[in-house]
Amino acid sequence: MPRSVQPDRWLFSVTVTLCLIGAVMVFSASAVMAREEYGNGYTFLLRQLAFLTVGLGGMFTLMNVDYRKLRQPVVVFTSLAVVLVMLIAVLFLDRQHATHRWIRFGPVGIQPSELAKLAVVLYLAWFLDMRGKAIGGTGASSGAGRISKLETRNSKFGRHAGLKAGATAARGGVNDVMGTLLPAMGPVLLFVGLIVMQPDLGTSVDIFLIALAMLFIAGLSPKFFMGAIAAALPAIYLLIVRVPYRYQRLMGFLNPEADPQGSGFQMLQSLIAVGSGGLVGVGLMGSRQKLFYLPEAHTDFIYAVLCEELGFIGGLAVLVLFGIYAWRGARAAMAAPDDFGRYLGLGITVMVVGQALINLSVVLGMMPTKGIPLPFVSYGGSSLLVMLLATGVLLNISQNAE
Repeated sequence: MPRSVQPDRWLFSVTVTLCLIGAVMVFSASAVMAREEYGNGYTFLLRQLAFLTVGLGGMFTLMNVDYRKLRQPVVVFTSLAVVLVMLIAVLFLDRQHATHRWIRFGPVGIQPSELAKLAVVLYLAWFLDMRGKAIGGTGASSGAGRISKLETRNSKFGRHAGLKAGATAARGGVNDVMGTLLPAMGPVLLFVGLIVMQPDLGTSVDIFLIALAMLFIAGLSPKFFMGAIAAALPAIYLLIVRVPYRYQRLMGFLNPEADPQGSGFQMLQSLIAVGSGGLVGVGLMGSRQKLFYLPEAHTDFIYAVLCEELGFIGGLAVLVLFGIYAWRGARAAMAAPDDFGRYLGLGITVMVVGQALINLSVVLGMMPTKGIPLPFVSYGGSSLLVMLLATGVLLNISQNAE
């Protein structure tokens, strides 16, 4: 039986620390621009703090609500329905920054695509848990896919060592195209298609990869995994080559020096900022690249400003914090008392850490430029709110760990 313990203190401390670093860096990166545009250098900081307050409140609430209540179909399908309606509604609203990404409620903007990430994780955790029980019966309900395989190898988590046969049946069930893969990926592909129409290719690819990761954890065969990626590549290719600004971004990534004032400008300025920091940085508030050189300095490229001001040491510290989040998140998920908790915990961990890796790769010039914020750190209310709510669920899973 699960025992009640305190939430994971490492995970909690890392999350709060990243949020505090984010608030400081948002002010540092945006103060000059905010003063020029709004006449008040604290504009973006105050907005970030408002969402941070709401997000922390939501995190504390979910941290104290049994995550198993989220397994109810009414919760799962209501979440999917609400997000679906928002993703459709946003396409009929006025464009902002040439995209249909935000729903405005007065001064507050909500980005439905961020909510879609959490809805997809919740749906897949519920679906894979239900599918595993239906296939494996009572024997396989305690362990499925690669999760049970890991448990049987490790005595610490091997509480159900006799479930090898049930786990094998569950793995076979995950690879059932009509019974599992199509109903699992149906809502995911619908969300991905609507988000591509906004247009927001980066977030749609992110959600697709989160879903694939969760299916792989559940036991998806490598041939299906690679097949899904191969099937997506032609669509991604067309969405890049046939859209001029995306094609220019790709060319800017492959050879930024060829057009330093155009397609390669953002990446070059980011690398200059990272390189200028040296070992200890130029000092907080001392970045030069944020002064109208580096576009989106307080959102997508805030890590570049952080590296310039706090140096290699500051940049490494942030990497270590996300590494600890990955470690403690996976640890909490693997110690969950049921498959739903494991799938949900691992899905949340993949969502947060995967998005961080994408953002860091873009800033460091390892991927083409995408509008993906750094979790907990970048300016952006929707992203911050979703990440904190998801972490609240993950903390509750750690609290119910065996």
